[in-house]
Amino acid sequence: MHELIRLSAREAVARLKSREISPHELIDAAEARVNEVEPAVNALPTRCFDRARAFVDRLPWPEDPPPGHLYGLPVAIKDLHEVAGVRCTWASKAFADHVSQRSDYSVERLEARGAAIVAKSATPEFGAGAQTFSDLFGTTTNPWNTALTPGGSSGGSAVAVATGEVWLADGSDLGGSLRIPAGFSGVVGLRPSPGRVAFGPRALPFDTLSVQGPMGRDVADVALMLDAQTGLDPRDPLSLPAPDESYQSVVARQLAMGRLPSRFAPGRNGGCRIGYSRDLGLCPVDDEVAAICEAAMRRLEKLGAQVEDTAPDFSGAEDCFQVLRAINFAASVWPRIQGKQHLVKPEVIWNAEKGLKHTGPEIAEARRLQGQIYNRVSAFFERHDFLALPCTPAAPFDHRLRYLEEIQGRKFDTYISWLILTFAITLTGTPAISLPVGFTRAGLPVGLQIVARPRGEAELLAIAALLESELGLTHLLPVNPKQPS
Repeated sequence: MHELIRLSAREAVARLKSREISPHELIDAAEARVNEVEPAVNALPTRCFDRARAFVDRLPWPEDPPPGHLYGLPVAIKDLHEVAGVRCTWASKAFADHVSQRSDYSVERLEARGAAIVAKSATPEFGAGAQTFSDLFGTTTNPWNTALTPGGSSGGSAVAVATGEVWLADGSDLGGSLRIPAGFSGVVGLRPSPGRVAFGPRALPFDTLSVQGPMGRDVADVALMLDAQTGLDPRDPLSLPAPDESYQSVVARQLAMGRLPSRFAPGRNGGCRIGYSRDLGLCPVDDEVAAICEAAMRRLEKLGAQVEDTAPDFSGAEDCFQVLRAINFAASVWPRIQGKQHLVKPEVIWNAEKGLKHTGPEIAEARRLQGQIYNRVSAFFERHDFLALPCTPAAPFDHRLRYLEEIQGRKFDTYISWLILTFAITLTGTPAISLPVGFTRAGLPVGLQIVARPRGEAELLAIAALLESELGLTHLLPVNPKQPS
């Protein structure tokens, strides 16, 4: 493994900024690493290294760079997001030859902040499902055991970061697509609040379920990328301005302090209070996964947190999400696949057709349930700073399965039902992070999901960085792909 691959994104950017290394050296190192590991993991099916080299040749050197400027750092972009002049397929045979004429808003901002885009990362078709495979590109494998799945739908991004093919990668998250592959792959994935990262152009600009966000090998790298991604964009009606203090600064200050602050919530005293739930009362969770997450909560207590066995009531979450996701597919995916159904996987067709069949009363009931869940979560955050729970109900599973069909005797009705621990959080619009907190006896990563109040990305990154430092697992990355024994 080339020594440059081992650098954190922050270290790489610092060396780029000081001109100790050049963007071309990093691009060359990334390309060599891709050639080395891709046969085993299949994470980056579309590559554009020559485009990246041309980009850094004309990259201006900013006199007063904004927080998160990347100075030519190689980055991967999920194959749901368009990059001008690069093939974008949405992992579908229906769009196998599509070349983007323009870039998405988020990609434009990243390039304006000096990101050198070197590849498009693998995703399931139209991002549907948390297992990264497609008829177009095949299966992406988990680097900790290549017989298993890295999750999805940002599975290629997670694997590319975990193996050191790139230092940072973007992803999107509707039902858990940033958090689940981060948890399965041993990296950090952040689902920001809606609007934190400008999203578009898209068919549903007012949709709050789907967001874009960063992936990195550690929390501070994710803070760096979030700084690069944030900022007001008037083309996105939900877009939020960048914070007054950079996320990198927040994380650095918290790590220097070494302990949790006396309070996070404005106007509330009594120390840091965290509600923890093994399962939100929604589905079975593997005992080993739960035990690893519970051990991480004890480490948070060591840092000064008050951990309580409590959580908001998420009753109705699956019924609500299934309807809202289906009408999302009906509005955004169905118009693109009409007449091309023979080229599209059955899960996508089922989800879109399901949305087309929903009645007004069914949609109204789903909206009502979402409001009830949000109001209960809002009341929870009046008393607590964070909610924590396992990111997934099980460890990574066989990549030949289309989805997780059963846990502890509970059979899942649909291909997305097993994602309930993440999509329940999606309904609330709160930011959530997946942090690696341990490994199973089989050597597979386990992610803890930590949730903050709406627009609470700064405090979320702060607590995640402290716990990460306490656990001391970041030295395990990047990982060389491991064949099953």
